[in-house]
Amino acid sequence: MEQRIHVGVGGWTFEPWRSNFYPAGLPHSKELHYASRQLTAIEVNGTFYSTFQPSTFAKWRDETPEGFVFSLKANRFATHRRELASAGDSIARFVGSGIAELGDKLGPLLWQLMPTTPFRPDDLEAFVRLLPREVGGRELRHVLDVRHPSFACEEYLELLARNGCTTVYTDSDKFPSIPHARSELAYLRLMRSESDCATGYRPDDIAAWVKGAQEWVAADPRSEAFVFFISAAKERNPAAAMEFLRQLREGS
Repeated sequence: MEQRIHVGVGGWTFEPWRSNFYPAGLPHSKELHYASRQLTAIEVNGTFYSTFQPSTFAKWRDETPEGFVFSLKANRFATHRRELASAGDSIARFVGSGIAELGDKLGPLLWQLMPTTPFRPDDLEAFVRLLPREVGGRELRHVLDVRHPSFACEEYLELLARNGCTTVYTDSDKFPSIPHARSELAYLRLMRSESDCATGYRPDDIAAWVKGAQEWVAADPRSEAFVFFISAAKERNPAAAMEFLRQLREGS
Protein backbone atom coordinates (compact mmCIF):
# COMPACT_ATOMS: atom_id res chain seq x y z
CA MET A 1 0.00 0.00 0.00
CA GLU A 2 2.86 2.36 0.83
CA GLN A 3 4.18 1.96 -2.73
CA ARG A 4 1.02 3.62 -4.05
CA ILE A 5 1.64 6.82 -2.05
CA HIS A 6 4.29 9.02 -3.65
CA VAL A 7 5.68 11.96 -1.70
CA GLY A 8 8.00 14.77 -2.66
CA VAL A 9 8.60 18.39 -3.56
CA GLY A 10 8.70 20.62 -6.61
CA GLY A 11 12.04 20.36 -8.43
CA TRP A 12 15.41 19.60 -6.88
CA THR A 13 17.42 22.78 -7.51
CA PHE A 14 16.94 25.45 -4.85
CA GLU A 15 19.80 27.36 -3.24
CA PRO A 16 18.57 27.17 0.40
CA TRP A 17 18.33 23.37 0.14
CA ARG A 18 22.13 23.33 -0.19
CA SER A 19 22.39 24.30 3.47
CA ASN A 20 19.43 22.47 5.02
CA PHE A 21 18.72 19.43 2.84
CA TYR A 22 21.72 18.48 0.73
CA PRO A 23 24.97 17.41 2.42
CA ALA A 24 27.60 20.13 2.53
CA GLY A 25 29.76 20.12 -0.57
CA LEU A 26 27.45 17.89 -2.61
CA PRO A 27 28.07 18.66 -6.30
CA HIS A 28 25.04 20.23 -7.96
CA SER A 29 25.14 17.44 -10.54
CA LYS A 30 24.43 14.93 -7.75
CA GLU A 31 21.40 16.68 -6.29
CA LEU A 32 18.80 14.63 -8.15
CA HIS A 33 20.62 11.43 -7.19
CA TYR A 34 20.49 12.45 -3.53
CA ALA A 35 16.95 13.87 -3.49
CA SER A 36 15.49 10.80 -5.18
CA ARG A 37 16.83 8.64 -2.36
CA GLN A 38 15.22 10.76 0.36
CA LEU A 39 11.87 11.26 -1.39
CA THR A 40 9.73 9.03 -3.60
CA ALA A 41 8.56 11.57 -6.19
CA ILE A 42 9.36 14.98 -7.64
CA GLU A 43 7.08 17.36 -9.51
CA VAL A 44 9.13 18.86 -12.35
CA ASN A 45 8.47 22.54 -12.88
CA GLY A 46 11.12 23.09 -15.55
CA THR A 47 8.99 21.41 -18.22
CA PHE A 48 6.45 24.19 -17.72
CA TYR A 49 8.93 26.78 -18.99
CA SER A 50 11.23 24.89 -21.35
CA THR A 51 11.35 21.98 -23.77
CA PHE A 52 13.78 19.23 -22.81
CA GLN A 53 15.52 16.69 -25.00
CA PRO A 54 14.77 12.95 -24.80
CA SER A 55 18.31 12.43 -23.52
CA THR A 56 17.53 14.59 -20.47
CA PHE A 57 14.53 12.46 -19.52
CA ALA A 58 16.65 9.33 -20.00
CA LYS A 59 19.33 10.81 -17.72
CA TRP A 60 16.75 11.51 -14.99
CA ARG A 61 15.47 7.95 -15.34
CA ASP A 62 18.93 6.48 -14.92
CA GLU A 63 19.91 8.68 -11.96
CA THR A 64 16.92 7.73 -9.82
CA PRO A 65 16.12 4.46 -7.99
CA GLU A 66 13.51 1.90 -8.88
CA GLY A 67 10.06 3.01 -7.76
CA PHE A 68 10.82 6.72 -7.97
CA VAL A 69 8.30 8.75 -10.00
CA PHE A 70 8.36 12.09 -11.79
CA SER A 71 5.24 14.18 -12.25
CA LEU A 72 5.73 16.59 -15.15
CA LYS A 73 4.13 20.00 -15.35
CA ALA A 74 2.99 20.46 -18.95
CA ASN A 75 4.41 23.31 -20.98
CA ARG A 76 2.67 26.64 -20.44
CA PHE A 77 2.12 27.11 -24.18
CA ALA A 78 -0.54 24.41 -23.90
CA THR A 79 -2.35 25.85 -20.89
CA HIS A 80 -1.78 29.62 -20.76
CA ARG A 81 -4.09 30.66 -23.56
CA ARG A 82 -7.55 32.10 -23.84
CA GLU A 83 -9.00 29.17 -25.80
CA LEU A 84 -7.79 25.86 -24.43
CA ALA A 85 -9.40 24.02 -27.32
CA SER A 86 -6.74 25.47 -29.63
CA ALA A 87 -3.87 23.80 -27.75
CA GLY A 88 -3.59 20.63 -29.85
CA ASP A 89 -0.20 21.38 -31.40
CA SER A 90 1.34 22.46 -28.09
CA ILE A 91 -0.01 19.37 -26.32
CA ALA A 92 1.41 17.09 -29.01
CA ARG A 93 4.77 18.89 -28.88
CA PHE A 94 5.04 18.44 -25.11
CA VAL A 95 3.96 14.80 -25.02
CA GLY A 96 6.21 14.02 -27.98
CA SER A 97 9.26 15.75 -26.52
CA GLY A 98 10.71 12.55 -25.12
CA ILE A 99 8.86 12.10 -21.84
CA ALA A 100 8.40 8.41 -22.71
CA GLU A 101 12.12 7.99 -21.95
CA LEU A 102 11.20 8.08 -18.26
CA GLY A 103 9.62 4.65 -18.65
CA ASP A 104 8.15 3.32 -15.40
CA LYS A 105 9.17 6.57 -13.69
CA LEU A 106 6.72 8.67 -15.69
CA GLY A 107 3.96 9.77 -13.35
CA PRO A 108 0.96 12.03 -13.95
CA LEU A 109 1.07 15.03 -16.26
CA LEU A 110 -0.01 18.24 -14.57
CA TRP A 111 -1.86 20.82 -16.65
CA GLN A 112 -1.86 24.10 -14.72
CA LEU A 113 -4.31 26.73 -15.93
CA MET A 114 -3.98 30.45 -15.39
CA PRO A 115 -5.69 31.88 -12.28
CA THR A 116 -7.71 34.09 -14.63
CA THR A 117 -9.05 31.15 -16.67
CA PRO A 118 -12.68 30.51 -15.64
CA PHE A 119 -14.60 27.27 -16.01
CA ARG A 120 -15.99 27.21 -19.54
CA PRO A 121 -17.36 23.66 -19.90
CA ASP A 122 -17.29 23.40 -23.68
CA ASP A 123 -13.78 24.77 -24.03
CA LEU A 124 -12.42 22.67 -21.17
CA GLU A 125 -13.98 19.46 -22.46
CA ALA A 126 -12.54 20.12 -25.91
CA PHE A 127 -9.14 20.58 -24.23
CA VAL A 128 -9.16 17.39 -22.16
CA ARG A 129 -10.25 15.41 -25.20
CA LEU A 130 -7.02 16.53 -26.87
CA LEU A 131 -4.91 14.96 -24.11
CA PRO A 132 -3.27 11.75 -25.37
CA ARG A 133 -4.04 8.55 -23.51
CA GLU A 134 -0.64 6.97 -24.11
CA VAL A 135 2.89 7.71 -25.24
CA GLY A 136 5.40 5.10 -26.32
CA GLY A 137 2.97 2.39 -25.26
CA ARG A 138 2.65 3.82 -21.74
CA GLU A 139 -0.67 4.95 -20.30
CA LEU A 140 -0.84 8.65 -19.50
CA ARG A 141 -2.67 10.11 -16.52
CA HIS A 142 -3.77 13.72 -16.56
CA VAL A 143 -4.29 16.10 -13.65
CA LEU A 144 -5.74 19.59 -13.98
CA ASP A 145 -4.51 22.32 -11.66
CA VAL A 146 -7.31 24.88 -11.85
CA ARG A 147 -7.08 28.16 -9.98
CA HIS A 148 -10.30 30.05 -10.66
CA PRO A 149 -13.13 29.72 -8.09
CA SER A 150 -15.68 28.95 -10.83
CA PHE A 151 -14.24 25.40 -11.06
CA ALA A 152 -15.56 24.50 -7.61
CA CYS A 153 -18.73 22.93 -8.99
CA GLU A 154 -20.25 19.54 -9.69
CA GLU A 155 -20.24 20.10 -13.45
CA TYR A 156 -16.43 20.32 -13.45
CA LEU A 157 -16.10 17.04 -11.54
CA GLU A 158 -18.55 15.31 -13.87
CA LEU A 159 -16.55 16.53 -16.87
CA LEU A 160 -13.35 15.11 -15.41
CA ALA A 161 -14.98 11.79 -14.55
CA ARG A 162 -16.26 11.14 -18.03
CA ASN A 163 -12.87 12.00 -19.53
CA GLY A 164 -10.71 9.98 -17.13
CA CYS A 165 -8.92 12.97 -15.58
CA THR A 166 -8.57 14.24 -12.04
CA THR A 167 -8.06 17.60 -10.36
CA VAL A 168 -5.48 18.93 -7.93
CA TYR A 169 -6.49 19.20 -4.31
CA THR A 170 -4.69 21.99 -2.48
CA ASP A 171 -4.78 23.42 1.01
CA SER A 172 -3.87 26.88 -0.30
CA ASP A 173 -6.18 29.71 0.65
CA LYS A 174 -5.45 31.35 -2.72
CA PHE A 175 -6.97 28.65 -4.92
CA PRO A 176 -10.10 26.46 -4.72
CA SER A 177 -9.78 23.21 -2.78
CA ILE A 178 -11.69 20.68 -4.86
CA PRO A 179 -11.94 17.04 -3.70
CA HIS A 180 -12.57 14.50 -6.46
CA ALA A 181 -13.54 11.14 -5.02
CA ARG A 182 -14.53 9.69 -8.40
CA SER A 183 -10.95 9.30 -9.61
CA GLU A 184 -8.53 6.51 -8.68
CA LEU A 185 -5.80 9.15 -8.54
CA ALA A 186 -5.41 11.70 -5.76
CA TYR A 187 -3.02 14.58 -6.40
CA LEU A 188 -2.28 16.90 -3.49
CA ARG A 189 -0.26 20.12 -3.65
CA LEU A 190 0.27 21.25 -0.07
CA MET A 191 1.18 24.93 -0.01
CA ARG A 192 1.13 26.12 3.59
CA SER A 193 4.52 25.16 5.01
CA GLU A 194 5.92 27.61 7.57
CA SER A 195 9.51 28.73 7.91
CA ASP A 196 9.47 28.70 11.73
CA CYS A 197 8.50 25.01 11.80
CA ALA A 198 11.40 22.59 11.31
CA THR A 199 9.18 20.17 9.38
CA GLY A 200 7.27 22.85 7.48
CA TYR A 201 3.97 21.57 8.84
CA ARG A 202 3.50 20.50 12.45
CA PRO A 203 3.88 16.70 12.74
CA ASP A 204 0.28 16.40 13.91
CA ASP A 205 -0.90 18.19 10.78
CA ILE A 206 1.23 15.94 8.59
CA ALA A 207 -0.25 12.95 10.41
CA ALA A 208 -3.70 13.98 9.23
CA TRP A 209 -2.52 14.05 5.60
CA VAL A 210 -0.80 10.69 6.04
CA LYS A 211 -4.00 9.17 7.42
CA GLY A 212 -6.00 10.56 4.52
CA ALA A 213 -3.57 9.16 1.94
CA GLN A 214 -3.58 5.74 3.62
CA GLU A 215 -7.37 5.65 3.68
CA TRP A 216 -7.46 6.67 0.02
CA VAL A 217 -5.28 3.84 -1.25
CA ALA A 218 -6.84 1.31 1.13
CA ALA A 219 -10.29 1.95 -0.34
CA ASP A 220 -9.39 0.53 -3.77
CA PRO A 221 -6.37 -1.53 -4.90
CA ARG A 222 -6.15 0.64 -8.02
CA SER A 223 -5.98 3.91 -6.09
CA GLU A 224 -2.81 5.96 -5.97
CA ALA A 225 -1.86 9.22 -4.23
CA PHE A 226 0.73 11.85 -5.04
CA VAL A 227 1.57 14.35 -2.30
CA PHE A 228 3.80 17.31 -3.06
CA PHE A 229 4.93 20.03 -0.70
CA ILE A 230 5.05 23.08 -2.93
CA SER A 231 5.72 26.78 -2.53
CA ALA A 232 5.09 28.70 0.75
CA ALA A 233 8.20 28.23 2.96
CA LYS A 234 9.95 26.32 0.21
CA GLU A 235 13.12 25.85 2.25
CA ARG A 236 11.12 23.60 4.61
CA ASN A 237 9.42 21.45 2.01
CA PRO A 238 11.97 18.61 1.84
CA ALA A 239 11.74 18.24 5.63
CA ALA A 240 7.94 18.17 5.39
CA ALA A 241 8.05 15.46 2.73
CA MET A 242 10.54 13.39 4.74
CA GLU A 243 8.41 13.70 7.87
CA PHE A 244 5.41 12.51 5.86
CA LEU A 245 7.41 9.53 4.62
CA ARG A 246 8.70 8.77 8.13
CA GLN A 247 5.18 8.66 9.52
CA LEU A 248 3.97 6.64 6.54
CA ARG A 249 6.64 3.99 7.07
CA GLU A 250 6.06 3.83 10.80
CA GLY A 251 2.35 3.35 10.27
CA SER A 252 2.59 0.74 7.53
